[in-house]
Amino acid sequence: MDFKKLYEEWLTNPYFDEETKKELQAIKDDEKEIKERFYAELEFGTAGLRGIIGAGLNRMNIYTVRKATQGLANYILQVGGQEKGVAIAFDSRRMSPEFAQEAALCLAANGIKAYRFDTLRPTPELSYAVRKLGCIAGINITASHNPPEYNGYKVYWEDGAQITPPHDKGIMEKVREITDFNTVKTMDKDEAIAKGLYQIIGAEIDDAYMEELKKQVKNLEAIKQVGSELKIVYTPLHGTGNLPVRRILKELGFTNVYVVKEQELPDGEFPTVSYPNPEAEEAFELALKLANEVDADLILATDPDADRLGVYVKDSKTGNYITLTGNMSGCLLADYEISQIKEKQGIPNDGALIKTIVSSNLADAIAKYYGIELIEVLTGFKFIGQKILEFEQSGKGTYLFGFEESYGCLIGTYARDKDAIVASMALCEAAAYYKTKNMTLWDAMIAMYERYGYYKDGVQSITLKGIEGLAKIQEIMDTLRNNTPETIGEYKVLSARDYKLNTIRNMETGEVTETGLPQSNVLYYDLSDDAWLCVRPSGTEPKIKLYYGIKGTSMEDAEKKSNALGEVAKKMLQ
Repeated sequence: MDFKKLYEEWLTNPYFDEETKKELQAIKDDEKEIKERFYAELEFGTAGLRGIIGAGLNRMNIYTVRKATQGLANYILQVGGQEKGVAIAFDSRRMSPEFAQEAALCLAANGIKAYRFDTLRPTPELSYAVRKLGCIAGINITASHNPPEYNGYKVYWEDGAQITPPHDKGIMEKVREITDFNTVKTMDKDEAIAKGLYQIIGAEIDDAYMEELKKQVKNLEAIKQVGSELKIVYTPLHGTGNLPVRRILKELGFTNVYVVKEQELPDGEFPTVSYPNPEAEEAFELALKLANEVDADLILATDPDADRLGVYVKDSKTGNYITLTGNMSGCLLADYEISQIKEKQGIPNDGALIKTIVSSNLADAIAKYYGIELIEVLTGFKFIGQKILEFEQSGKGTYLFGFEESYGCLIGTYARDKDAIVASMALCEAAAYYKTKNMTLWDAMIAMYERYGYYKDGVQSITLKGIEGLAKIQEIMDTLRNNTPETIGEYKVLSARDYKLNTIRNMETGEVTETGLPQSNVLYYDLSDDAWLCVRPSGTEPKIKLYYGIKGTSMEDAEKKSNALGEVAKKMLQ
């Protein structure tokens, strides 16, 4: 059926409510907008759904959410997991509570109990709740750091990680099988409650989650000694982090926490930022102003669903605040956590540090220093969660730390997704520990560079929206895949990895080996002088992304080399 017929179907079918029809009627003269909304279904991918809120097949609305949930329910029934129930959380975005409610009632109509949080909660707490309640799956309504017009629907499996093979493919298949919205089930909320198929959860999970976070503290004595002296500025960027971050810091003894008032309360419009992303400089504008007023030691910002953390630290020598990229904060925490494990109990023989393939080679140097295994996984924290599960099931491997360059890490195994709450806690703890050594976090970062080398990493991206954008992204990937460069800038290409074709080609010998990772549309070039470059389409936004890293002999040298490789990288995306 073509997009115009599908549009007419939504306008005339009694299944769709009047408000939906009114919204669609308003675009009757805009063929391009009609096409954008109906040329394809909003795809249920390996991370679930993510799209612009609105009426239509290619939009986030109660109907596409119900359909996704019906597919999930069908899969749960197929694998016999319906007795375990499903945990549901949601963030501060527009329509998040409504989408969570629709998902819960669809599950209930299929005889699957829904445990729905009473109000907004961070993504990592949903991951924890799935495990705590012994659920077969979890649903989180969030679009993470996307602009305000977006929302999303993430699915988790019983281990607490986002779905991976075979469950992702199985659920996607069940969603695709639903071709008639009239076959999607729902039921009345009061009836669902009466039948024991709908339960509100809240404080009891919060309390248990907080206790798990406290178990990850390595140096409580340092916090008791100097925690009250540290000045911390924090912003939740209108999202879910406000209460849990403040609670854990207060309960541990960090009493000087200054919250950015303008960004404190949940607001799906994100009025103070165009893009609620802790990677963006703009997100820190108000926090930096407050930090200068109170002379803060560090600044923390969590994204709307509080799984990613942005950080600025003060350089006591210059008085300036310096941003830590996700690679920098991830490696700083990795080095701190692993050093403390070594000091307090000794590193286990099968200890492992896990990173994604687009994360810094500084992690490799840290792993080598401590004599532990460095494991690389595909982009997406669910693959780190999958490794933790493998360790548990095989009895081989001990998880020490895991992170990805996009500002996410996990300390401990109580959850299986990145957790900005525990990262905020751990960075403040590390700041307290280093303060007892007369060091700042920036001093600790410099000490790492001196020990391991001045690694610097960057990322370039191009946003390409709509149908034409998808085609352009595919064209770029095809061109690079079919024309492997021999050199990139001043670096020689040593090997070319193609994760879609599962090949690693040695450029000198021509020998081809397997990547050993699942299939993914990613190209990666190992370069001379410990440099690298990787290109991939984003899984959550209409972007193509290019990551790169170098190793310098000093801050200045690293900056120069990174800028040069960044310029070359930019041209590769044109």
